[in-house]
Amino acid sequence: MITIGILSDTHIQTASDAFTQNCQIAFSDCNVIIHAGDLTDSSILSVFKGKEVHAVYGNSCNRSTQISLPREKLISLGGFTIGISHGAGSRHNIEERVFDLFPEADCIVYGHSHIPVCHTVGGTLMMNPGSFQGTGPYGAAGSYGIIKIDQHGLQGSLHTISTL
Repeated sequence: MITIGILSDTHIQTASDAFTQNCQIAFSDCNVIIHAGDLTDSSILSVFKGKEVHAVYGNSCNRSTQISLPREKLISLGGFTIGISHGAGSRHNIEERVFDLFPEADCIVYGHSHIPVCHTVGGTLMMNPGSFQGTGPYGAAGSYGIIKIDQHGLQGSLHTISTL
């Protein structure tokens, strides 16, 4: 089994103790991490030492992060293709736009809207983990996603965290 931790929209320059602890708690059972952009600074990925990490940049990332990370990425895990993009523009049709980037993907991971989403469109699992730092609308708690790949396929779930 492959267990993938999904986060997005962290919007931080450095990994604080609280961020590091929340990551350790949320992703302790994960072999792979996907960050769907708006890290702000790619140095925060250092908290995932020892895990396979895939990340893309978003519209709030600093210039060095935009240079070091791709805008979109297509990966293969456990025989499934996963498209990763931060997304951009209006929330109302963001899924259509990211689907157009990866029409053949088994799963598409995106961020930008800060609204957690986990559902299937046709045969494609769509996952937006929301904002890990809890910057969602109306003071919403931080959220993240978990994708499990096993003999039954891809299964996604959303979770909330308490910011330390």
